[in-house]
Amino acid sequence: MNTLSQNSFYGVGKLVNTHGLRGEVRVTPTTDFPDQRFRKGNELYLFHPTLSEPLKLKIASRRSHKNFEIVSFEGYEHINDIEKYKGGELKIPEEALMELEEDEFYIHQLVGCVVVTDEGEELGKIVDVMQPGANDVWVVKGKRGEILLPYIDDCIKEVDIANKRVVCHLMEGLL
Repeated sequence: MNTLSQNSFYGVGKLVNTHGLRGEVRVTPTTDFPDQRFRKGNELYLFHPTLSEPLKLKIASRRSHKNFEIVSFEGYEHINDIEKYKGGELKIPEEALMELEEDEFYIHQLVGCVVVTDEGEELGKIVDVMQPGANDVWVVKGKRGEILLPYIDDCIKEVDIANKRVVCHLMEGLL
């Protein structure tokens, strides 16, 4: 097994369509850091059903347009070179993850954490994180079914990523 397939990769964008004839693509970013991830010279890995291994791509140009990033890659100067990869996922290897501030977490770090109330009741595990706007909402599944916990100070009291454990205060109306 090669070292590339042993790495963990994390999504930063989805290649949704081509843009013009010069090999540019329209990317929907799935990262909080599009300026860093899509900067000229950065390397990304393309995952696509037609590829047996991730394809390493180097960014040649980038500009923002509406809710998209318009990106081109070195060696892909024409629409015919890149069109076949529409629908692919752009990812980075684990070692390219950026250090986060205190009380900031990557979604993959939260998924699987056990959630316990400040009274000691186990609610279940975090299965997803939604990002609807003002604050993230953590989706917890357990004995009580699905519970949506807003990531706000009044609700989330402690996050221990190392031990995969979250302590929350069940505010009125959450159940």
